[in-house]
Amino acid sequence: QVQLVESGGGLVQAGGSLRLSCAASGRSFSSYGMGWFRQAPGKEREFVAAINRSGGNTYSADSVKGRFTISRDNAKNTVHLQMNSLKPEDTAVYYCAADYYSVGVNPNEYDYWGQGTQVTVSS
Repeated sequence: QVQLVESGGGLVQAGGSLRLSCAASGRSFSSYGMGWFRQAPGKEREFVAAINRSGGNTYSADSVKGRFTISRDNAKNTVHLQMNSLKPEDTAVYYCAADYYSVGVNPNEYDYWGQGTQVTVSS
């Protein structure tokens, strides 16, 4: 069992930055690939970024490449999403998710989810 709690969301102007954090509790954080997803009103949940168990491999959606960076600290059971050059279309609820012994872009593959944190980017 893994519990995930996101933090760091908020309101920011276009071009600004935010850093999201996800704190994990429970056993064996390093056994999980971690992902960030987002969901805007009226839209399906979409993949943003993911990182494998060791942190050696990362994956990003084309829409955020070069702007968002995912990282993890297995000693502190945390995963972060650094978001730069934010755009109004980045506005969504952002979710952290854990995938046991794997990592991918399909939200259906993930085993545990946080409650989400709102990110709003004003133009």
